[in-house]
Amino acid sequence: MPGRPPIDRRKLDLGAKGEELTVAWYTGQGYRLLGRNWRCREGELDLVVSRDRCIVFCEVKTRTGTRFGLPAEAVTAEKQRRIRHLATRWLGEQSRSVGFDEVRFDVACVTVPAGGEPDLEVIEAAF
Repeated sequence: MPGRPPIDRRKLDLGAKGEELTVAWYTGQGYRLLGRNWRCREGELDLVVSRDRCIVFCEVKTRTGTRFGLPAEAVTAEKQRRIRHLATRWLGEQSRSVGFDEVRFDVACVTVPAGGEPDLEVIEAAF
């Protein structure tokens, strides 16, 4: 019977670790977490944070290495278009979205090598 492929628990755990590191980075920089893994029919936003009058939609890409390219390379033009669309949907559903003067799209690149310390790079205003 056709269906969804089995869930790869390791991949989910790796992604969650990357998101945790990214949330810690943003909160350490004075941002407030507004949303995490917000979903609708068209897709998912990883993180929504704000500071002052700026709202940030952050796509988190976590990898164990660069064998298949840098994490940021996975955020293609199509993915950027989808994130912008989802951000518009999120803003439309939020009463608290009034009052933001700036909208920014960041990409968090997390590399977690086997047995090594994770590395995080946040590319602000990536697209």
